[in-house]
Amino acid sequence: MTDLALPTAATAERAVAPAVAPRPRRRTLAYLQAAPLALVFLIFLVIPLVLTGIVSLWEYNEYEIIPALTLQNYIDVFDGCLSADLCTTLRTYLSTVKFVALTLAITLPLGFAIAYFLAFHIRSGTVRMGLFLLCTIPFWTSNVIRMISWIPLLGRNGLINDTLRALGLIRQPIEGLLYSDFAVVLAFVHLDTVFMIVPIFNSLARIDRRLIEAARDGGASGAQILWTVILPLAKPGIAIGTIFVTTLVMGDFVTVGVMGGQQIASVGKVIQVQMAYLQFPAAAANAVVLLAAVLLMILGLTRMIDLRREL
Repeated sequence: MTDLALPTAATAERAVAPAVAPRPRRRTLAYLQAAPLALVFLIFLVIPLVLTGIVSLWEYNEYEIIPALTLQNYIDVFDGCLSADLCTTLRTYLSTVKFVALTLAITLPLGFAIAYFLAFHIRSGTVRMGLFLLCTIPFWTSNVIRMISWIPLLGRNGLINDTLRALGLIRQPIEGLLYSDFAVVLAFVHLDTVFMIVPIFNSLARIDRRLIEAARDGGASGAQILWTVILPLAKPGIAIGTIFVTTLVMGDFVTVGVMGGQQIASVGKVIQVQMAYLQFPAAAANAVVLLAAVLLMILGLTRMIDLRREL
């Protein structure tokens, strides 16, 4: 009995040893696999942000940039904000947040409706993929070209005004169609709706259809299923899409400049103008403030929806 037990114990030790030994090796392999992405993250995100923060603390004048530490650039950003009237920075941020709110108010229900249709009403994976490719066709051209394509439609003598006058509905062209807040929001919806569709569709596609069947068998109506089952499970996709659209609109200056006729203020536009005048420290300070504002907005969203727990 003893002779038989000893080999058995040794055999068990040899069977367990290979399972324990490779753990440091697997950990090393995991770090090596993550290293390229971490290196890209460091080079293209962390280092530029650090350099932007450093440049925002430099002095500058009409002729040169002086690498001397100062907080004057940040003081200039918030100049007059402690007075009773709104300072330029606050007015600019309010204008930008207005575009964010209007764009979200349109892209969220529109993106959810399209994602819902693709997830629950399109059975064929081939057809679904074809529709997704159809949504990405506008991205085959640059943003500027897509925005310029609205000008023949919205202009004073554009297709819409000419059609309305031909029908006798108006006598004078509608001035607010182009180079206005309406045109800016329309362009944002055109450009950013797909960034709302994709994450919401991803969340809807992961919903177990048996939950919907159980709710339907329990007597729930379509509206009740949507409100109590689908929407709560789609919260991660809604939050991610909202973050995408918010960050894109907050930092955009091309859309505001082209569709607003260079007459509408936004934070991104202020930074672009400062860079055009070679005021890099001031532009860097505004960029740091913009980054902080966007991070606060994202933090608020993640407070309402725990993405780690939901995902």
